[in-house]
Amino acid sequence: MFKNFNEDISAVMERDPAVKSKLEALLCYPGLHAIIFYRISHFFYKKGAFLTARLISQIGRFFTGVEIHPGAVIGKRLFIDHGMGIVIGETTEIGDDVTLYQGVTLGGTGKDKGKRHPTIHNNVTIGSGAKILGPITVGKNAKIGAGAVVLRCVPPNTTAVGVPAHTTKKDNELLRIDLNHTDLPDPVEARIKELEERIKSLEETLRFSDDLKETC
Repeated sequence: MFKNFNEDISAVMERDPAVKSKLEALLCYPGLHAIIFYRISHFFYKKGAFLTARLISQIGRFFTGVEIHPGAVIGKRLFIDHGMGIVIGETTEIGDDVTLYQGVTLGGTGKDKGKRHPTIHNNVTIGSGAKILGPITVGKNAKIGAGAVVLRCVPPNTTAVGVPAHTTKKDNELLRIDLNHTDLPDPVEARIKELEERIKSLEETLRFSDDLKETC
């Protein structure tokens, strides 16, 4: 657990250019505080002390604005930037080197039993306000755009944007953590532009045909 604490601090140092020292990260970052509360509460949860675990997690929620159920399984070097409003459900599984921005929900749909929250694989970036709902999987190196609502599985090395979210295939696997979650392709917008161009082309063809008839 203490080794994970050190790696969580290192994740802040690596991914936030605003932080100047490990001491600043430890004292001034509520996202890091939320993870520390989670690590402690998860320890008690695994020991079967469920009430103690929930009390610790609720104290963490009060001080940080981040709600992480102690039953969630979270890997190494999770980075929560700003953190306010984040919700991580009981059966959520998060891999290593994942980045969450403020307002993210990893929640259930209210209809499932057992495994009812998402599984997030390694090196995933989830943008501000994104909602990932249900027992779905977000593959390795995927990126979820700000404000996206994800209701279906997201393949590895893809980007998901929109409401509901649509995925766009990437050409190659990411070799480093990519924190850009705003400058993302939008497959729906691209398709609409294609249709607009097609309509424009058809209108020009019809206009040419009408002019030809008048000439004849």
